[in-house]
Amino acid sequence: MPEPIATPAAKASTGVAGLDDVLAGGLARGRVYLLEGTPGTGKTTLALQFLLNGAAQDERGLYVTLSESDAELRDGAASHGWTLGPAIEVFELVPPESLLDADQQQSLLYSSDLELGETTRQIFDAVERTRPERIVLDSLSEIRLLAQSSLRYRRQILALKHYFARHGATVLMLDDQTTEAEDKTVHSVAHGVIRLEELAPSYGAERRRLRVVKYRGQRFRGGFHDFAIETGGVRVFPRLVAAEYRRDFARTRQGSGVAELDLILGGGVERGSSTLLIGPAGSGKSLLALQFVAATAARGERAALYVFDEELGLLFNRARDLGFDLAALQGSGALLVEQVDAAELSPGEFAHRVREGVAARGISTVVIDSLNGYQAAMPEERDLVLHVHELLQYLNRQGTTTFLPVVQHGLVGDMRSPVDVTYLADTVVMLRFFEAAGRVRRAISVIKKRAGPHEDTIREFRIGASGITIGAPLAAFQGVLRGVPTYIGEGGPLLPDPAS
Repeated sequence: MPEPIATPAAKASTGVAGLDDVLAGGLARGRVYLLEGTPGTGKTTLALQFLLNGAAQDERGLYVTLSESDAELRDGAASHGWTLGPAIEVFELVPPESLLDADQQQSLLYSSDLELGETTRQIFDAVERTRPERIVLDSLSEIRLLAQSSLRYRRQILALKHYFARHGATVLMLDDQTTEAEDKTVHSVAHGVIRLEELAPSYGAERRRLRVVKYRGQRFRGGFHDFAIETGGVRVFPRLVAAEYRRDFARTRQGSGVAELDLILGGGVERGSSTLLIGPAGSGKSLLALQFVAATAARGERAALYVFDEELGLLFNRARDLGFDLAALQGSGALLVEQVDAAELSPGEFAHRVREGVAARGISTVVIDSLNGYQAAMPEERDLVLHVHELLQYLNRQGTTTFLPVVQHGLVGDMRSPVDVTYLADTVVMLRFFEAAGRVRRAISVIKKRAGPHEDTIREFRIGASGITIGAPLAAFQGVLRGVPTYIGEGGPLLPDPAS
């Protein structure tokens, strides 16, 4: 007779925002897990959240500490606004006084043998006394030092695992990796392994990320996931997988409110598409994006503006001088504006913010100004393309129209982009400065549009108090995109001198 198929074990929530998503629901109950990371990565904070979540569900918790005192743990909990109530017992495990007394040292037996046996006995006694459903053991590095050899250490871990299994407790064993970092003994014994890492960029705040190294018999979200330690605990920002998010929507065209701009765009941009606005600094990229934001609000829809490069007060003042009252749009709820500090924010957290805004507020237009600032939040350039790809795919599948200004190096002549992402965007609008008739002028052209036709002309455009003015095609000039055009004949007049 075949053995019955085992049903999946019930899962215990970790109590950490985002981590249950990574673990596909939490930790399978009655199993032993390893939480490893160097000091300062957030292991203790995460472990306390795990116990507090259990206490909120009337589950008893036991925190066995071999490295921190009871007072230190409670002070750390208080810094997050937590109180360890009666449902959580902190057991501060210290060696017996006789083992610390030099006069009581044994001559025929190593003191480490006595300490390891006594330590294990005290842990078992604490479990028998409290009968907890959730246990935290902090930390394995102390047990590893007492064991002195890999064989004894492995046997000790196995003994602890079998003991905890008989009691049906869900156990988090912490390892600070301060000794023998390459020792994988517990990896093979534990049901699951979560690794916390801290990265120190050359400038800005430290970045933290985690990875589920192993989760036996369970599906989980692989790869690295950014996380942050805030007042109130650890928050995990699961890696965005755009393929998991899709909804139906009509791919209608969205106009800008400027007839000539919509004309060169073939009637506007498609809902659920991405547009790259590329050109040198000051060429009008942000203004074009704001034009679409204003048009979104005029349709009764909502937009979001994530600003990396400019201080919000200056942006609001500059936009008001050009006819865009961002403060009024923000006050009415039609516009979400967030200042993003690339030195303080990880790319995973930024993607999480955008996703939350779109999902919670029903945002239909997103402006990320600029992609250069977004790049500054990336550890490496190749990661930028991957992050942008997933974020754009997610926004497109939600029916959200995205605008990404990109600053190119230089003003005229040979323009270079910090990273080539033109192939990711559905539409690419190029802006240029050029010299003609004794003036520095601006030119606009659409060089790519995946959905539908677009105008292939190069037109002059001007930024003034009334907003954007777009002229006729510059048919009389050649070499406009190089910045120093050649006059080849009549046709396509320049915009009149604003002073005339």
